[in-house]
Amino acid sequence: MMNLKFAFAGSLVAFSGWVTTAQADKLTLYCSPDPEWCELVVQTFEAETGIDVDMTRKSSGETFAQIKAESSNPKGDVWFGGTGDPHLQAAAEGLTEPYESPMRDQLHPWAISQAESADNKTIGIYSGALGYGYNTELLAANGLPEPSCWKDLLKPEYKGHIQMANPNSSGTAYTTLATIVQLFGEEEGFEFMKGLHANINQYTKSGSAPIKAAARGETTIGIVFMHDAVAQAVSGFPVKVVAPCEGTGYEIGSMSIIAGARNMDEAKKFYDWALTAEAQALALQASSYQVPSNVGAPTSDKSPDLSSIKLIDYDFVKYGSSDERKRLLQKWDEEVSTLPQ
Repeated sequence: MMNLKFAFAGSLVAFSGWVTTAQADKLTLYCSPDPEWCELVVQTFEAETGIDVDMTRKSSGETFAQIKAESSNPKGDVWFGGTGDPHLQAAAEGLTEPYESPMRDQLHPWAISQAESADNKTIGIYSGALGYGYNTELLAANGLPEPSCWKDLLKPEYKGHIQMANPNSSGTAYTTLATIVQLFGEEEGFEFMKGLHANINQYTKSGSAPIKAAARGETTIGIVFMHDAVAQAVSGFPVKVVAPCEGTGYEIGSMSIIAGARNMDEAKKFYDWALTAEAQALALQASSYQVPSNVGAPTSDKSPDLSSIKLIDYDFVKYGSSDERKRLLQKWDEEVSTLPQ
């Protein structure tokens, strides 16, 4: 009888160990690109590794806020995608973990530069230029001129015809704000944002929502990253993509391991996997047209050609810093968002 007790106790220990191992094979992922891409990433990673992924999709500004709110008791493991500025702010505030992946030698220099500027607490996974798109049918129906520059969007005839996201929730919109300030200087840049505000019909939460609304005919112009406008045009919607004539900013979409991640081994496995050419090729399957950071990953001929676009020398270190980002957002809240429309 004694032997049976010991055998049963031993089996409990073994079973307990199995449960611990099974529970460890999981990952909590915060994902900021379009939902289709996030879902494909999860499905493929689970199939290839057997690791169970619990994914939450939110825009980059919302994800940053969540990670900060959870910092005393982190619930997420990896933050995948979204504009680099909030990733850099998270790094500066100690919300993300340094990690040097063995995949680094396969990446474009701009991806490594992003990592080095954040003490390796984040890394670039894709890049894309800012711009806007418009619904050609709505533009013609309303007798509106074709816009080709940022300052065209200030024309009074566009009143009620433009959407952009809120820079507090959207990395795309914060990049827009930081781009305009760098392009025109802060004083003139905020005057631009005030003039633009007068023509805005809605500030969305998600950065890509404005061009999706334009594609559906719910607004005429959407300020977005150009690859998001390309995705709508490729899908057959009457959307024309614009690289503004004055020049424009760009993003380095990034990935970070959350400080205090509960599933650190799985987090590093995902991080390494997400930097492979095969994993980055999933973006095209999800109709996302960013430029991938792995030099071996395919790029669609429909993706915006960054070499042909007039890009500003976007200061990622300054505009991704915690203090500057907070200051600009507070100034936008106080001086722009409160104005009548």
